[in-house]
Amino acid sequence: MMRALGPWLSPFVRNEAGAALVEFAIVAALFFLLLFGVIDFARLGFSAVWAEKATEQAVRMATVRPAVCPDVPRVNRRGLIGTLSIDIPNGTRCTDRSGLCHAPDTVSCTGSLDHPTSAAIWARVAPIMPHGTGPENLRFSYSYDPALNRVGAPYAPIVTVELTNVRFDFVSPLGGLARAAGGAGGRLGNSFAFASMSASLPSETIH
Repeated sequence: MMRALGPWLSPFVRNEAGAALVEFAIVAALFFLLLFGVIDFARLGFSAVWAEKATEQAVRMATVRPAVCPDVPRVNRRGLIGTLSIDIPNGTRCTDRSGLCHAPDTVSCTGSLDHPTSAAIWARVAPIMPHGTGPENLRFSYSYDPALNRVGAPYAPIVTVELTNVRFDFVSPLGGLARAAGGAGGRLGNSFAFASMSASLPSETIH
């Protein structure tokens, strides 16, 4: 029976016309995966570089503008020891005598469009920030450095601007591949979490 059907089945068994199409589909899929993967990582690197530049620009602006955070001191008060140092006039460096100036705690807060300084900074850096970033991703900190301050003079803290909780969205299926390979708990997913980056500069006096 099979021998009788052999001449009829042989054209179908030997027909490989569709094999080339299947091979092309596999090769094309791999090619586009690599292409979009390269594009994605180029976008990621580009975004990281510009995010760092934006953070540096933000801190430069923050050093010459009124503090974003409330409760940042305006004047360097004398410390407990400094109050007894009546022989030391105002304007003396805080480092000239231990405890001469009160050392305030670091004050930190999140950026907001409701604050004029934060809003002005965000308006300047927003065009070069990663997509989806907002002023709430900027964290401002004001910390005391005795070398920058004088007793009785306006307070001049170290200003730090940190960029936090920023995510980068992939356009290629890298996240799906990572999960398929057992990387569900890894850093590759539908989006990528940027490592926090910060920049610090000594401020001018807080207004």
